[in-house]
Amino acid sequence: MKKWLTGISLAAVSSMIVISGCGSQTNNASPSPAATSAGTAEPVTITLNGWGSSPEETALFQQVLKDFQAKHPNITVKFDVIADQYMDVIKTRLVGGEGADVFFLDAFEAPGLIAKNVLEPLDSYVKPEFDVADFEEPLVNAFKGKDNKSYGFPKDTSTLALFYNKKDFADAGITKVPTTWEELQDAAKKLTKADGGKVSRFGFGAAPELARQMFMIQAAGGKISDDNGNAAYASPEALKGLQPVVDMHLKDKSAGEPKDLGAGWGGEMFGQHKASMVIEGNWAIPYLQTTFKDLDFGTAEVPTTFGKKATMAYTVAYVMNKSSKHKQEAWELISYLTGKEGMKTWTSKGLALPARKSVSKELGFDKDPLRAALVAGNSYSIPWQAKETLPTIMNNFNNQFISAYQGKVTLEEALKKAQDTANKEIAAAK
Repeated sequence: MKKWLTGISLAAVSSMIVISGCGSQTNNASPSPAATSAGTAEPVTITLNGWGSSPEETALFQQVLKDFQAKHPNITVKFDVIADQYMDVIKTRLVGGEGADVFFLDAFEAPGLIAKNVLEPLDSYVKPEFDVADFEEPLVNAFKGKDNKSYGFPKDTSTLALFYNKKDFADAGITKVPTTWEELQDAAKKLTKADGGKVSRFGFGAAPELARQMFMIQAAGGKISDDNGNAAYASPEALKGLQPVVDMHLKDKSAGEPKDLGAGWGGEMFGQHKASMVIEGNWAIPYLQTTFKDLDFGTAEVPTTFGKKATMAYTVAYVMNKSSKHKQEAWELISYLTGKEGMKTWTSKGLALPARKSVSKELGFDKDPLRAALVAGNSYSIPWQAKETLPTIMNNFNNQFISAYQGKVTLEEALKKAQDTANKEIAAAK
């Protein structure tokens, strides 16, 4: 699984978790269409699709479902884990009329599925006490359609933050954590260790892929796609946004990607002391604390780029199948899982961060030494999302940008080739 999704994925250790109620429990849910004339709700089974992850997240998710069940004893939730090719399976089931009532949907995939008209708009189900305004605005907007209707509500999130090695900073005489990209570039030069031209530790560990570089493009005034869904990153603005990333590697020799020094991803590169700074998400915190227990590190907001605050946001929502036969019950589940109580339990250990402002404050993450910077980024974050053509746009960008990063072609040549190829593929698919 991609590292930017590790901290926001739900967990399961089996292919199916069934949560059922007991007759002695009281149903506190609002009356549903299944209510009988006597006023008691009939038993209903709804299905929930998601993906699996760590045992720690499994336990939290099972607890949230048990808490939901205690309040809704008439609703049985079957959690079906899709272990591989998640979106392919989801789309196949939806087309075949076998889609789950509720399922996870990454912001990356949301525009495409919303456009196919297979999701239920949720606005009519929302009551004032659900408090939509409590969600971080960029996150809730990520699941709105062109009609401005909400097709999902985010269950959690992670932005990006600057991770830095405190000992390396002290040894290099750096007393101030970079707050601008220029300061980051200067610090990276001082932190880089090389012997005979061979680098043993980069000052900065970079991730040369669109999912991590999109905020640099947008901060410079560029965009990755136009209103028609065509790739648009071969612009002067995009070139301006990405050039500093390439220059740190080719000119300053102060930045490198993980594989340059035998690491698998940024968190590993940082933990193995092969980079003194990286830009990573919340998922890196438990990983570093568990895998590199002696590492003394801090976090800060991503340095401003071209005078602007910018960071990415990776978020997933619960959405409802438009063909669900139990829509009210499905909404009861969604509203609990994304509500204040359910979200508090799910994010209580900081493995994922809340999508609600009040929950972040209640859990103290907005003041947490390591997570406050990530929480602060929510308000100005850029969700990892574009038009439904994003997969094609992303693949071509990643294929070409790495060539520019490695100095095989110029950045301008790489972006133009990526854009041209992407748009030919997009046109052919229409």
